[in-house]
Amino acid sequence: MNASSRVRGAMVPLSLFSQRNFRLTWSSVMLGGMGVQMETIVLAWYILILTDSPFLVGLVTASRLAANLLALYAGAVVDRLPRHMILAVVGLAWTSLSLLMLFLLVTDLLAVWHVFVIAFTGGLVRTFQMPAGQSLAADSVTPDRISNAVALINTGMDVNLIFGATMVGFLYKAYGPEGAYALIAVIYATSGIAALFIQVQRSGIVRNQESVWRMISTGLLYVKGSQVLWAALALAVIINLTGFPLHTTLMPVFAKDVLDVDVQGLGLLISAFGIGAFIGSLNLAFTGSVKHTGIRLIVAVIIWHASMAVFSRSTSFPLSLAILVVTGMAFSSTLVLILTVLLRTVTPEFRGRITGLRVLAIYAHTFGSTTAGFLASMWGAPTTAAINGIVGIALVVALASLTPKFRRV
Repeated sequence: MNASSRVRGAMVPLSLFSQRNFRLTWSSVMLGGMGVQMETIVLAWYILILTDSPFLVGLVTASRLAANLLALYAGAVVDRLPRHMILAVVGLAWTSLSLLMLFLLVTDLLAVWHVFVIAFTGGLVRTFQMPAGQSLAADSVTPDRISNAVALINTGMDVNLIFGATMVGFLYKAYGPEGAYALIAVIYATSGIAALFIQVQRSGIVRNQESVWRMISTGLLYVKGSQVLWAALALAVIINLTGFPLHTTLMPVFAKDVLDVDVQGLGLLISAFGIGAFIGSLNLAFTGSVKHTGIRLIVAVIIWHASMAVFSRSTSFPLSLAILVVTGMAFSSTLVLILTVLLRTVTPEFRGRITGLRVLAIYAHTFGSTTAGFLASMWGAPTTAAINGIVGIALVVALASLTPKFRRV
């Protein structure tokens, strides 16, 4: 292959942005994710400074995920209704919640219980956003481009970790949570507006006369019959239980109690994680059709959790930043590969329900986040992160040994 052929091959994934529907879907999902990322940091830091309780930080994160029990129902709705309209309504709902939070902050009426209610409601809305956005990404491209589309969608989410975390750290320090929430509201509104202009012609639309509950039952049977699907979903449960709590629950505690930095330092830690995630997603976006996905996925999860254990021993801020780049690379590779396996395996009419089950797997993060906050309150964030890393590796090795078809996918 000559140099010009390699250059043309490398540019193929970026050509997806020339497709209007994919471009709008990417923009809507990316902006919505940026708002969520910024809001997660604001709420975690606000609660930590207000209460000095790692357990309550974990509980706020858990409250954002509690509604994920409805994810399978949400996925069935996504298979039944226009997906772009669901994304638009999600953006409007998030905007309304952000404006409510801003009002409570400005009027000095905000109480801790308000934070939990708003976090729960925002999480309920996100239950519909994820399957709608991920299904739209697959709807917008041909089947052979699904892995590229998934990686580019994930790249957009990684941009949120880099720039969203940095911006919110600066805004919070300069203008308080009020300034941060003003920008969050604008970002959510723009996400909803972008979704309104998506015009995807779907194949395999579910018949309207089929009830949502019947669709859910059919989806569960579909997964039960495929070792590849249920193994990928089981792996999603593992990473949400043991991996995600590091950057969603424990990171503010590391910033404040271990590395002795303020909210801007927390933003830099999340940004370093995001830079690694961006590199990992971009690498897969330009890989083309990913081979040996199962083995790659297992290795990525092991690296993710091993780097967590290494990070837990660091008391140096620069060294912690460097380790988090590696953690982020493994994190994003894991997410892209899981979604690639799911969307490649299922037929179009099941995409909403299968991605709904993927969102349901995030419910494990509720337990993981609460447990991480509780353990950090007793033993500290470093010990908790090390335990999560070791347990995560043990669980993924056990799953891999039980699922030969998944290893070979």
